Amino acid sequence: MSAVIVASAPPSVRAGFIRKTYLHLAGAVGAFIGLEVLLFWSGAALMLTQLLIGNRFSWLLILGGFALLGWLSRGLAARADAVSLQYTGLGIYVVAEAILFAPLLVFAAAIAGPETIGMAGILTGLLFAGLTAIVFTTQKDFSFLGSILTIAGFVALGLIICSVIFGFSLGLWFSVAMVIFAAGAILYDTSNILHHYKTNQHVAASLELFASVALLFWYVLRVLMALNRR
Repeated sequence: MSAVIVASAPPSVRAGFIRKTYLHLAGAVGAFIGLEVLLFWSGAALMLTQLLIGNRFSWLLILGGFALLGWLSRGLAARADAVSLQYTGLGIYVVAEAILFAPLLVFAAAIAGPETIGMAGILTGLLFAGLTAIVFTTQKDFSFLGSILTIAGFVALGLIICSVIFGFSLGLWFSVAMVIFAAGAILYDTSNILHHYKTNQHVAASLELFASVALLFWYVLRVLMALNRR
């Protein structure tokens, strides 16, 4: 059967697409956790953290490299009909996220305690489940959020770059705003899965969801770090 839009597919095909998408999302999350364990066990996480402490502009290099890899991998996965290319995009993105997250997790464990990381993971999972339930229950198309998220994303990126260049902290409320932004991204991505993806794009769909979940986890963790400083 040729690929069609998920919303137009028979119920059994649609259910299979959704099942494969979320299984791949779970696999991506599991791979991310495994990579973080490896980075901490090998000492690479601490080395990356020391690099950032030594030069605040290294954050810009890491964020710039991450943004480039993210754009390439997500674009590759979204535009590829071949599942193998979608897997390549997903793999690149998961590795890039793991490297970017390592210094934050080191800071979180030192500033707020290792238990804060687990708490952030649980809260992220609960928020993701709730947002997913909203989309699946209402069946509403949240594609109208796309332009809003694009504008908000550029504003947030500009603020982050300015904070690194000029050395000021964005503070707790920026992290809270970014949690809301990530929640909107999850609504948007989940809606796209139901209404706009093709039935052969389950890997690309899982990549988009993983990106939004990772963003949500990042800022939930930053909120908890600000509230639970030792």
